[in-house]
Amino acid sequence: MRLILLLFSWWVFPLAMAHDVVSLKSRLVQGGFYIGQVKPGTEVIYKGRSVRVSEQGQFIIGFGRDARLLQTIRLATPGGKKEELKLRLSKRDYKIQRINGVARKYVSPAEKVLGRIFDENQQVKSARQFDSIQKDFFAGFTRPAAGPVSGVYGSQRVFNGESRRPHFGLDIAGPEGAPVMASASGIVRLAESDLYFSGGTIVIDHGYGITTSYLHLSQLKVVDGQKVKRGDVIGAIGATGRVTGAHLDWRANWFDVRLDPALMMLQ
Repeated sequence: MRLILLLFSWWVFPLAMAHDVVSLKSRLVQGGFYIGQVKPGTEVIYKGRSVRVSEQGQFIIGFGRDARLLQTIRLATPGGKKEELKLRLSKRDYKIQRINGVARKYVSPAEKVLGRIFDENQQVKSARQFDSIQKDFFAGFTRPAAGPVSGVYGSQRVFNGESRRPHFGLDIAGPEGAPVMASASGIVRLAESDLYFSGGTIVIDHGYGITTSYLHLSQLKVVDGQKVKRGDVIGAIGATGRVTGAHLDWRANWFDVRLDPALMMLQ
């Protein structure tokens, strides 16, 4: 078995594009992702899962907030040759974010709403499972709303003095009703106006398991199944769900893996 070892953290595999224009660049860091190039027809396997590969041999793999720093990707070429590609990720330090003034019902939900929360979590999870063939994510992402950043990916959150799970989005503060745009082209897989924690919520599928989510919206201007283009207005900033003020919580996923959306923005 041939072994390919990458030891430097922001290395980008050279891409020989035939038809796809790739603006998104690998970010080999916790919360980041890898865009690879293999010989067309090669099978790419990551953590036992076969990863979608384009006709030109491109693929993407995402890494979670606390991903191991040494990652292994297995390759099987059309001729039966097996290889291992090892990636070295950079470790990140995350800040503690203290948030006071959150309604008690959102910090410790009553037992009567736990069923609702479970069902809504399943809805969101299902919307992030599409392995569709569109390649919109390759073009990269733009900021979905104007305003200052008020929360960052990976920060450990403390609500009203009680430690909670990390934050997995990029929070953009803005006035209620300010427009929210699609950060990249894709297909709307979820458009719900009143989820318990995230309020008005939209999930857009950009292909190959990459989705972006837009939370706490006051208005939704799209519906399930609708195709959108980068820059289309899809909703409005709001203060719905678990919030202390109006803002957009913008998230990115590779299937269930939570990515840092800030790393996906075009520079």
